[in-house]
Parts: sequence; structure tokens; C-alpha cells
Amino acid sequence: MCLWSLTATSESMAYILKTLNSWFWWENIWMPINCTWADFVDRDGLVFPKPHQLYATIPYAFVLLIIRFFSERYVAIPLAKALGIKNVRRVKPQPNPVLESYFRECSRHPSQSDIKGLAKKCNCTVHLVEKWFRRRRNLEIPTVLQKFKEAFWRFSFYLTSSIVGFIFLYDTLLPSQYWYYMAEIGFYWSLIFTLGIDIKRKDFTAHVVHHLAAIGLMSGSWCGNYVRLGTLVIFVHDTADFWLEAAKMFNYARWEKTCNMLFIIFSIAFFITRMILLPFWILRATLYQPTYYSTTPVIAYFLFNGMLLILQGLHLYWGYLIFKILKRFVFLKDLKDDRSDEEEEDSVTDTEEESTKSGNKNSSGSGKHLVSSSHH
Repeated sequence: MCLWSLTATSESMAYILKTLNSWFWWENIWMPINCTWADFVDRDGLVFPKPHQLYATIPYAFVLLIIRFFSERYVAIPLAKALGIKNVRRVKPQPNPVLESYFRECSRHPSQSDIKGLAKKCNCTVHLVEKWFRRRRNLEIPTVLQKFKEAFWRFSFYLTSSIVGFIFLYDTLLPSQYWYYMAEIGFYWSLIFTLGIDIKRKDFTAHVVHHLAAIGLMSGSWCGNYVRLGTLVIFVHDTADFWLEAAKMFNYARWEKTCNMLFIIFSIAFFITRMILLPFWILRATLYQPTYYSTTPVIAYFLFNGMLLILQGLHLYWGYLIFKILKRFVFLKDLKDDRSDEEEEDSVTDTEEESTKSGNKNSSGSGKHLVSSSHH
């Protein structure tokens, strides 16, 4: 009886999965009228994208994570030291359950009256409580070296992707497009996998939405054979991003003039690619031109354009942040990033002796972040 029940359950699951698979690949979702999946079978020297090839993006993501580890360790760290960026060792606060509970459950920035109350409760001075919270807050903030390593990795990928993408735009053969797509999708999967350990900023949610939309767009365009359009979307995004990451690296190294110049170049590239080329060239092609060939758009038309419009909405949000930074730079000569917290003075470098008893403190000189655009 149990064996029969198990067999019936497995058959039911197989039927449900088969039905869902047929619904998902229903030609009315993906294909225009008078076009079927049979038209995308390899023949006469023509090779078409295959959906099952997307499974390879997960292993590629782990390959990229390995490359990231070695590039940050053996290239980014020596480069940071050459630029004068010191590794910071944080001074950990003394264990205190009362203060730790308040920090996690109430506030990271207690008011003066709360500090006095906590000092009385812990039987210590107000100065010690203030120092404890300052050091505890610093533990939550990444060091300048951590920021530099992350910026270096993204700069390396975006620069390589931009150069390769420019070459592949003139190559209509599928093998080159395959590697371009697999690398890009794998890269965004790797960013998803490292969300928990990468630097978190105030636009964290926007980045998560962006990464998921990017993976969905690239995967869908590969399945539907919209490869040419997909390579254009990828290219116009990456060509601006590596300028930003370069500006960040020089910002952390306190090369202010170089940082300012690179950020201005990034801003120009961002507004040209994200505010002009993407909406008025690519989005125009995806929104209006299909209606010239068919009066009944398929479901994929709404799905892909919906995700592209989500990306464009994120571009408008990031463009607003960039505009605020440029405005502040023009009037105040300041390129501070509103999304990042700054470290409070209480850390010591590797070359200086840590001495909490004597009360000596050394500023880590944390660099200020610039506004990040999307990673797509």
C-alpha cells in the first residue's frame, strides 16, 4: 500500500512538472505569430541559443568568485599598499551584555540622557560608554582596504567586459555571444551569492532588485534569442561602471584630483548611456518597433520591457543621487557619498601600537565613497 502510494505521488509530481514546463515554454509566450521553437533548431550551419546552457552560469559564478579571491589577495592588496592605503585593525569594545543589548535592540546612537542611564546601570563613566558605542559602531563599518578590494574587483570585471563587449558587438557568431552572456550572468549570480559579505549601503535593496532584474533579463533574452539586443543592453551599462569603480579606488587612496576627474567622466558616461542611449534608442526599439511587425505582442514583450523599465527606474534614482553629488561638488567642492557611513576616530593601523589603556587613539582616515551606479 505504501509503495503504491509513493508511486502514485511520484507520477503526480512528474505530471505537474511536465505541465508547468509546457506552460512555461508555450510558444504564445515567447514567439510572434507563425513562429515556433522548431525554427530555432540548429540547421544549415546556423546555431541558436539553448535554454539549458544557462545552467552553466552557476558554476561560472563560483569560478568568478575564485578569481575574485585571488585577484583581491594578490593584486588589489599590494596595489592598495602602493597607493598608501593602510590596513586598519579595529579596537574591539570590552564585552558588555547591557550595552550590546541596547546597541542591537534600541539604537546605535544613544542620546546623552540614555548614555548617562547606561553608565549608571553599568557602574562606569559616561566617557567609557561613549567610547564603547563608538568602537562598536566602527565594527559595523568596512575598512578602507575592504572597500578598495571590492572596487578593484568590480573595476577589473567591468573594464574587461566593456572591452570584450565592444569587440563582440562586431561579431555576430554565437560562440562569442555565448561567453559574453555566461560571464555576465555568472558575475551577477556571484554578486547575489556575496550579498551577505559585500559592503552594504543605503541603496542595498535597489541593488538586489537590479541584480535580479539583470539576471532575469539576460536569461530571458538568451532563451528567446534576443541576443543582439541583450549584448547592447549589457554593453551600455558596463561602459560607465568601470569609471565609477576607478574613481572609488582613487578616492580611497586620497588622490582627490584624479578621483574628481574620474567621477566627472563617469557622470558624463552614465547620463549618455543610461539617460539617452538606453531609453531613446534601445527602449524605443523594444517598445515600439515590435508593433510594426505584429499587432498582437506576445507575453514576453511585456515581461522583458517591464524589467527594462524597472532598470530604467533604478537609473533615474541613481541619476538623482549622482546629480546631488555633482551639485554639492560644484558649490561645496565635496564628493561625499550619502549612502555610506564614515568611521569614527578610534582605530589603529598595522604600523601603530594599539593601546586602549592609555587612551591613545588614531584615526583610520576612512575614505568617502562615491555614488554607485548599477552593476549591470
